Amino acid sequence: QVQLVESGGGLVQAGGSLRLSCAASGRTFSNYAVGWFRQAPGKEREFVASITWNTGITYYADFVKGRFTISRDNAKNTMYLEMNSLKPEDTAVYYCASRRSPIPSQRPPDFGSWGQGTQVTVSS
Repeated sequence: QVQLVESGGGLVQAGGSLRLSCAASGRTFSNYAVGWFRQAPGKEREFVASITWNTGITYYADFVKGRFTISRDNAKNTMYLEMNSLKPEDTAVYYCASRRSPIPSQRPPDFGSWGQGTQVTVSS
């Protein structure tokens, strides 16, 4: 079982940037699909972005295309979410997750391991 630990959340003004990190321990991400989800108060958890570890192919929710970038560092077994042009509606707890399959998915139930979450707050 892989353990995931997020970091990098915080408070930022609208238009600003943050970089989230997700470090894995217990095993490597090789042959996994990994991704970022977010959950705002009173809302369901929603897909943000994912990357297939071996191929580096990425997928994004429409509302973050052009603003967010998901990436990975094989040597550090860590993935990142670079968030630019942040908006108040991006405020949420952000979670990283991994799936024991290289097949991408946007459905939270398809991901078996989750981090504890990191709060991102964007002020207007």
